[in-house]
Amino acid sequence: MSETEQGTNPDERGAQPSKSQRKREMLALQDLGAALVDLGEGQLARLDLPEELRAAIDEARRIRQRGARKRQLQYIGRLMRAVDAEPIRAALAGIHQRDREAVQRHHQAECWRERLLAEGDRALGDLGAEIADLDRQRVRQWVRAAQAESREGKPPRAARALFRYLRERLRSPGE
Repeated sequence: MSETEQGTNPDERGAQPSKSQRKREMLALQDLGAALVDLGEGQLARLDLPEELRAAIDEARRIRQRGARKRQLQYIGRLMRAVDAEPIRAALAGIHQRDREAVQRHHQAECWRERLLAEGDRALGDLGAEIADLDRQRVRQWVRAAQAESREGKPPRAARALFRYLRERLRSPGE
């Protein structure tokens, strides 16, 4: 039997995606829906989602039983088929990028704080090269107070204040 006798010619097969491809796309949309369920309330509120999809996401957050949650995620994936997923993917990518930058800035501030507490004025000079509007006097006061608190076994109030100041002033490479 030839291909035309079977009812499928090569041109028709190329026009529609295969069953495997459709399943991969469906699972990708379901994964995207699961990522939406995992977002924080504030992040989710910033996304422009259809009302029915938003309600399904809220319901999935309330469900604790494993099987029921899985069915709800499948339902969300089905709803995602009717939505343009690219803006949602782009928004999620932006959210994840900002999260990575915040973590990087946090680690940077921790490293600088530890270095300032260990090296003192030598590290302060290097930090001044990185932060243009550095308040050297205030940083020096925090470093001395933090060192004194550490020696005396007091709560690290000055070290925390120094950390907050550094985290605000430091910028990650993408900013």
